[in-house]
Amino acid sequence: MRVAMIGTGYVGLVSGACFADFGHEVVCVDKDEAKIRQLEAGKMPIYEPGLDALVASNVAAGRLSFTTDGGAALANAEIVFIAVGTPSRRGDGYADLSYVYAAAREIAEAITGYTVIVTKSTVPVGTGDEVERIIRETRPDADFAVVSNPEFLREGAAIGDFKRPDRIVIGTDNLQASAKMQELYRPLYLNQAPILFTSRRSAELTKYAANAFLASKIAFINEIADLCEHVGAHVQEVARGIGLDNRVSPKFLNAGPGYGGSCFPKDTLALIKTAQDYGSPLRIIEAVSAVNDFRKRAMGRKVIAACGGSVRGKLIALLGLAFKPNTDDMRAAPSIDIVTALQDGGARVRAYDPAAMEQSRLLLTDVEYADDPYACIEGADALVIVTEWNAFRALDLDRVWMALNEKVVVDLRNVYRSDEMEGRGFVYASVGRPTHLNPVFERDGESGGLDTAWDETLFVVPPQAAE
Repeated sequence: MRVAMIGTGYVGLVSGACFADFGHEVVCVDKDEAKIRQLEAGKMPIYEPGLDALVASNVAAGRLSFTTDGGAALANAEIVFIAVGTPSRRGDGYADLSYVYAAAREIAEAITGYTVIVTKSTVPVGTGDEVERIIRETRPDADFAVVSNPEFLREGAAIGDFKRPDRIVIGTDNLQASAKMQELYRPLYLNQAPILFTSRRSAELTKYAANAFLASKIAFINEIADLCEHVGAHVQEVARGIGLDNRVSPKFLNAGPGYGGSCFPKDTLALIKTAQDYGSPLRIIEAVSAVNDFRKRAMGRKVIAACGGSVRGKLIALLGLAFKPNTDDMRAAPSIDIVTALQDGGARVRAYDPAAMEQSRLLLTDVEYADDPYACIEGADALVIVTEWNAFRALDLDRVWMALNEKVVVDLRNVYRSDEMEGRGFVYASVGRPTHLNPVFERDGESGGLDTAWDETLFVVPPQAAE
């Protein structure tokens, strides 16, 4: 099939490359000339494992191309996807649909023959109605159908998610459009990926509801983690205990510094605003958003508490900046709030991330960047693990010990075991796990001999910090 993809951001580029890999003829359209030149040169504008090879192979096969001139691509397409950004609108949190509506007008002016127009962008309920109205008003003679087909791609695992999806949601009551969409997704249907046909509005709401539910699970387990720290329970044991219930599942029950990225923060906020507009407020989701905002700020205070209550004049090493591993996405990343809190407390910050440092430089000031994890840690007064990249899961702990000035490790992703870290002599703080009495000693680099003095400080956010 002939497919046009408007937008070469995360969703558009991954979806376009995957459709091309299914054998369809795909043209990706973007007004950003520099980005199109970059793509034509084989350089990816985003970090996503495997995407560069997937794009290169399909460009070489002649199934995938890029252009700034959408006229011919749209005129020839059987299916046109709108995959442009819908960021939170500045000032009020509503989804900014200006790019979606601009794409609708461009499509209306170019299409010829029957065309299925698909909103792949995450859009509030009723957006498809407005897209249809715009196209109908611009081209009364146009023969088309507007379909909702939300994406459910995880950054860092997007290609696998696209090719092996949990489900494909298609919102339309148009039989001709349904047949076209079934043909488009035929390779996945043959692999028994479930295709769920719904009304257009139901499909639009499904995307927001899914993200809000997952965000709620994260906020929930983070609050349980706080309680665990106060009562002496272990959040990973609690999460496993509830996650083994197949009504709950263990996914998204990993306690940490809060959610970030391009989807959950903006989508929960947009859903809240939509619900308020319809007079049906979502109190639970409102609380989830507020809890997560507080969570990210509290992680900075957690680091300061682990450093004895002050970081003034200290050098803090941060491993991980992206909101999650296997991406360079810094949007709403917890690291931003943590760095800000540490700098406000008078600390110097040095950071390392395998992919996100270029994006970080656009958002964070007065941060020193290192070339590798050990260069980041060298001479620091504390190490903070912010993002659980695989490269940080098996650090040489003897080398970490020697590199740190003060032996403080704050593990915001629970990558390491408390008994192992404390047994090695680190002052170790994690999330939602009991903090044992930490030995204060001089460690013998050869034998690991210990002094017997003890520090009874518990590394939890003090209650007054929430006031």
